[in-house]
Amino acid sequence: MDCTDDVKIDLQNVVLAPPPPPPKTLAPRILFICFHLPVVVVKVQGKWQATWSESLLASKEGSNIVASYRAHWIGTVTPHPPILKEDDRQAVRAILAEMNCTPIFLNPSTRQAHYYGFCKQVLWPAFHNIDLLDLSTSGGGGNHSNHGASANKEATSEWDQSRLDHWWQAYRQVNQEFSTVVQDLVDSRDGPQTYLWIHDYHLSLLPMYLSREGASTKLSRKVFFLHIPFPTSQIFRELECGEDILQGMLHADVVGFHAFDHARHFLNASKRIMGLNYESLVGGLIGVNYMGRTVLVSMSNVSIEPKMIDAALKLPSVEEGCQLLKRTHGDRSIICGVEIGQRLNGSSLKLLAFERLLQDYPSWQQKVVMILRILVPGSRKRDEQITTRELRLIVQRIQEKYGPAVIDYKEVAGSTLPMDQRLALWKASDVLMLTPIREGLNHWPMEYIYSKQDSAPGVIIASEFSAVCSILNGALRVNPFDIQMTVTIMDKALSMDKEEKEGRFYRDTEFVSNSPSDRWVKNVLRDLNDAYTASSSASKTSHGNSPHTGSLTPPPGVRTPKGHRRTASRIRREEVQGTAAFLLKESHNSFTHLNPKVLKQAYDATSRRVIILDFNGTIVLKEPPGKYLKREILGTSGNKPPPQVLEALALLCRDPKNTVYVVSGDSSENVLSALGPIHNIGLAVSNGAKFSPPMQDKDEERRWQTFDLGVDWDAVKRVALPVLSKYTARSNGSFVKLTTFSIGWSYYSCDPEWGSLQASHLVLELEAELKAFDVRFVTLKGIVEIVPRKLNKGLIVKKVMRDICKTPGEPPIDFCLCFGDDISDEKMFTSVFSFIAEMGDASAAHLDPPVVNEDGTLEDPKPAEAMTQKPVPDPMYAFTCAVGKKPSHASMYVTDAQEVANALVLLVKGEFPHGGVHAAWGRENRQNIFS
Repeated sequence: MDCTDDVKIDLQNVVLAPPPPPPKTLAPRILFICFHLPVVVVKVQGKWQATWSESLLASKEGSNIVASYRAHWIGTVTPHPPILKEDDRQAVRAILAEMNCTPIFLNPSTRQAHYYGFCKQVLWPAFHNIDLLDLSTSGGGGNHSNHGASANKEATSEWDQSRLDHWWQAYRQVNQEFSTVVQDLVDSRDGPQTYLWIHDYHLSLLPMYLSREGASTKLSRKVFFLHIPFPTSQIFRELECGEDILQGMLHADVVGFHAFDHARHFLNASKRIMGLNYESLVGGLIGVNYMGRTVLVSMSNVSIEPKMIDAALKLPSVEEGCQLLKRTHGDRSIICGVEIGQRLNGSSLKLLAFERLLQDYPSWQQKVVMILRILVPGSRKRDEQITTRELRLIVQRIQEKYGPAVIDYKEVAGSTLPMDQRLALWKASDVLMLTPIREGLNHWPMEYIYSKQDSAPGVIIASEFSAVCSILNGALRVNPFDIQMTVTIMDKALSMDKEEKEGRFYRDTEFVSNSPSDRWVKNVLRDLNDAYTASSSASKTSHGNSPHTGSLTPPPGVRTPKGHRRTASRIRREEVQGTAAFLLKESHNSFTHLNPKVLKQAYDATSRRVIILDFNGTIVLKEPPGKYLKREILGTSGNKPPPQVLEALALLCRDPKNTVYVVSGDSSENVLSALGPIHNIGLAVSNGAKFSPPMQDKDEERRWQTFDLGVDWDAVKRVALPVLSKYTARSNGSFVKLTTFSIGWSYYSCDPEWGSLQASHLVLELEAELKAFDVRFVTLKGIVEIVPRKLNKGLIVKKVMRDICKTPGEPPIDFCLCFGDDISDEKMFTSVFSFIAEMGDASAAHLDPPVVNEDGTLEDPKPAEAMTQKPVPDPMYAFTCAVGKKPSHASMYVTDAQEVANALVLLVKGEFPHGGVHAAWGRENRQNIFS
């Protein structure tokens, strides 16, 4: 072809007159190779012009990548009008060269067979898990509209197996042509310092061609990133050329995906088709062993470009379009959707759910409208014809039944809606609904969130089959095939109050606003460099001189008698199992249900009482999980105890014989929101690290104090946060949570397998990085927390009880009640018994860590004499109660938080509330009970 000949001439020139070697200070080079160059090329008044497109691969103004690397883009272009003359090709090459782009002009028949044939009719459906047998009989395989087919003939398939050989040859030819152009742009001396980033399934053979012996790019570091799903190995095995595609991808140094599901399918295909093993690498990465190399498999995501959206939002057409939509549809709530009119986008399922919503919830018939924009790009014409015909029939049926005002349906030619029209639709709508059956990464939901920053937040309903579902923590999750559940979620989204909308909005704002393509590129290149470092370290270790270092295996020549080894092992195992079983049995026998009558009798018989209560899950009832509700939304954050519990706490605190503390792992804001009106209750947050004693009548605001645990927390954050950001970038749905004295990494919403793998490696890496600090790691279900080594809830329990004993004139404590529901509360239970054991011991008076006041001064410790002078009360009542029957250091249990509420009401009122405490959340009933 013409472009290949031109490049060869340049290469000959280079050989005859080699340029001087690049200076050492020259920035490394990165080539972005994609089938479609991210540019728009048009001819205006006889002159060719080019601009960057909306693509995430396009060059951005102020880009750090462009500033740090010598960036260059390679790919095909689709100019308007089509190019027919060589002069036009040269003109387009010239204007794109100024943009650091090299265009490739393919032969039209080769391009047709490669893109519209093999890519769109074979790879695209297969990679979206469509069985080729189904494809050949469903009418989805054809792409030719020049047969004059009738409406009846449109439903038949045009699949022809014999065309595969021709398409496959075209696919290989295009990949080879890209390889030639790339190699001509990379000098062999510059190869090791050059990064080659190859994008998407159109070029899956390219990494192999660029790695051939003698290629100038053989030593270049290569990234292959797939932007669509990868199929199960069962579907992938149906591809006659599947093994060649796998080999092509595996010649890259990094193979990237947007979701762990896609990566898992790739790993399984590599193992089942090619017999390749994979392993976990240092830092939580996954490596596939291929031809003596370790190929890194990476997961990472990219958001929108905020600067581009900010500029577009200022266009007058955006606000005009928004107001036009609002005027057109009046006061109706707007559910919007924009998707390509192909079957896998699930538009028909969305319409069926909307039809059921109008049927099951008649009140919405005059209050809601669905605005649906269906894009028709023409890349899969048969699929698009069948899908759009089906959509029109459903729309017609709904409008005949409920009126034309309930649906605003339009079909738009092309693969995208102009940005100003999209933004106008996002700003006008209340709900964005996406119901794809299979989908790669879709940026429009992130665009929707960002466009709502200066207006009322909207709600996103996302299919659980979409990649974006695992990224957006605030989205409502649906299975599009479950029509009834989808209808319930639609009603929930339309009825949602402003407070919950804002909460969901803020969960995603950080990622959406601060994860542009620059950061994505940086993260993937960092993973690439980490893989090289890990491989180098592994190689050195494997050639070390001491293969038995750190191993418990005896060295060669040292033998242990076989029978003795087996007998000793069995005896030790029986001893351990026997002791453990005995202790477990005894603990189970003594672990009894709390008797409310005994509790009330002890309460009435005592004169100095301490009541310690956990917050979440103990005095705040946990919400039941919905079937498709995202997991990190569960629990109790932002909720309040039932009104009866608040009233009981207020009455307990008014009794001068009582000291009541609520100890929580939550933030001070959430706890104050729930309990702040109770004037004389003690509060401890961040697992006791920060606390506020009960307020006295003269106090107008709370006084907060903290424990000095000997840790420079700012220094810990400086070391830990870069590590956490690395794991967050590669784990969809994870986020970092900062509190006063803890740093948490939550992976509740990650793929369970991937999240657990990342968490285990994260702890290992943090242990190495933070070994100079006195911190420990708490690994609970779905979260890893870094906390000071000395911090636990038992600290505040002991301090409260010791301070009472040190206060002159105070009677000794003769009643203690402690409730808690999870593992962090176990230290409260053991601390109660530790305090009882040390009563009367003068040395115990000085065991509390220093306490820092709000102004930075140290609290003056109370004199210890009173603690030793007070007699040990007899009897002394201690009730430590776990919420839920489970292994615990507590002496008894209650079944659930409902029983905790009943017990608190019983203490102050002498009887249970009629029917028990109702599981209200404090939102519906906000009467003032504290006056």
